[in-house]
Amino acid sequence: MRFQVPQFIEVEDKIFGPLTLKQFIYLAGGGGLSFIVYVFLNSIKLAIVPIILIMAVSFAFAFYKINGKSFVNIVEAAFKYYLGGKLYIWKKEQNIRPQNTVDAMKDAKNYASIMVPKISDSKLKDLSWSLDIKDSIYSNKKQR
Repeated sequence: MRFQVPQFIEVEDKIFGPLTLKQFIYLAGGGGLSFIVYVFLNSIKLAIVPIILIMAVSFAFAFYKINGKSFVNIVEAAFKYYLGGKLYIWKKEQNIRPQNTVDAMKDAKNYASIMVPKISDSKLKDLSWSLDIKDSIYSNKKQR
């Protein structure tokens, strides 16, 4: 039995002449929104700038690609980036040295009192790690 393997599955089908379904929807939506703006403003002189902007965005959505990705995907990624939470791990601070040794001792005590978070949350991993370390320390002492 022979089966035909589909070719070019990443290419969208042309449904409306040279346009795909998505391209047609973006252009029809832009045209409809432009018509609504024209009816709402009731003057072609006032409506020409918004209509040009709307149609430019709809053409960009339909045809413009950046690095092989459609403009819609780029806009979506930009919104997710700007509106999403960001995690800053490290922020460089200026290192200010104390003038005398008394200030240095106070700073050393402050640094020593800061709690250091544990790297792993699993107590079993911590236990196995500590056992491995103690075993390797004792085996090194016995060999000497």
